[in-house]
Amino acid sequence: MALELKQQLKLSQQLLMTPQLQQAIKLLQLSRLELMETVQRELLENPFLEEAEEPVLVQAEPETRPEDGDAVYDKEAAGSADWEDYLGELSSAPKLAGAREYELSEEISSLEARHAAHPTLEAHLMWQLRLSSLSERQKEIGEYVVGNLDSSGYLRATAEEIAGLAEAAPAEVEPVIAAIQRFDPVGVAARSAQECLLIQIEMLRYDRDPILVDLVKHHLEDLETHRYKPLLRKFRLDMDTLKEYIDIIQSLDPMPGASFGESEPMYVSPDVYVYSCDGDFVILLNDDGLPHLQMNTMYDGGDVALSDKDKEYVNEKLRAASWLIRSLEQRQRTLYKVVESIVKHQRPFFEEGVTKLKPLILKDIAEDINMHESTVSRITTNKYVATPHGIFELKFFFNSALGLNDGSQVGSESVKALLKKCISEEDPKDPLSDERLCELLKEHLGVNIARRTVAKYRTALNIPSSSRRKSHF
Repeated sequence: MALELKQQLKLSQQLLMTPQLQQAIKLLQLSRLELMETVQRELLENPFLEEAEEPVLVQAEPETRPEDGDAVYDKEAAGSADWEDYLGELSSAPKLAGAREYELSEEISSLEARHAAHPTLEAHLMWQLRLSSLSERQKEIGEYVVGNLDSSGYLRATAEEIAGLAEAAPAEVEPVIAAIQRFDPVGVAARSAQECLLIQIEMLRYDRDPILVDLVKHHLEDLETHRYKPLLRKFRLDMDTLKEYIDIIQSLDPMPGASFGESEPMYVSPDVYVYSCDGDFVILLNDDGLPHLQMNTMYDGGDVALSDKDKEYVNEKLRAASWLIRSLEQRQRTLYKVVESIVKHQRPFFEEGVTKLKPLILKDIAEDINMHESTVSRITTNKYVATPHGIFELKFFFNSALGLNDGSQVGSESVKALLKKCISEEDPKDPLSDERLCELLKEHLGVNIARRTVAKYRTALNIPSSSRRKSHF
């Protein structure tokens, strides 16, 4: 059998992700905090990056490369990448308003972050423990008790376990637990809700009433599920008297440690500000805290003789610095264009509020600004915008559509907002059922919505059913 040699040509096309392109895509989806951490890390690691004293204005074609004539800096390598084609056509730079051109309104720039330090539950109890009349040995045991409390103030270790940790007898632990339970807040270090409430009843001197004690000990579940008739028969009470007992129990705190935060609250810092100005909306990118980068001019290439290894290092760091600056500028332009498009599509929301939110999908924004949907998805991830109606995540503006009777559509978030409003205004003794809510939505919005959809939205809003919302008094 004869052997035959053949040559065959094949053409294939594939997308090559350069490191620079990967970096640009990664920067798009970073949150504001992550971006600041990334920039600070690059400032420390790259000697050719420095922070500019004055903000560098975003330009369509930024000149961030060193002066020409330098053999060390590879200009062709820095300019050959096609990452901008991948991200979309962005040659037309938007008119970015400078952060200092407008003063932020008081509604947007709140003073909530300037709060006094809030003591933790552990610190509050340890302070009382040190001032108590307990012996030094008991205070040592008390430290183990305080150290085993959860965020609600409940003791999550047994007396035997604490005794083992403190190298003490269980009989020594119980008096310490009892003493701490009467610290402020009263009922802390309890092992159960019943024990917590009973301690508070004791301190308020309500424990002389055996009915109240019995209700807390054995009938909390009946009270929670509104099973009142068996209680009325058992204790031979009328409804008014039972209501008095319930009022006393409801005045107690079943989670005494919940008011103490274990950590400082985290406040959202908006990436973009949008506020009304002379009948129009102004978009400001939040650059506060984000360093403005520029190339370090200390190195000019000069006549310094470098080895091949040193040239490779310098060349790499120069390209990395240049690409980082360009990627950051590209990110800000992309963010601006996306927010600008959102404001255009959701203008009724910015004018009147959540009830006017229109249906919107990523494809609508992508087609409007001539970008890929994946780019829009990345730039809207973990980004927040401050509006005249509050701070919202950019993903909030993308919602599904519900049909109206006139053939138009309304956003699902608008329906949820109206649903929440209707429930907040209902009669607690006669709460609105899902069927009635469905009718109200049809009356107010003219929206074609099913009862199961109302139930789904109500569940998404963490609103219980009408039977659980009903108040019997």
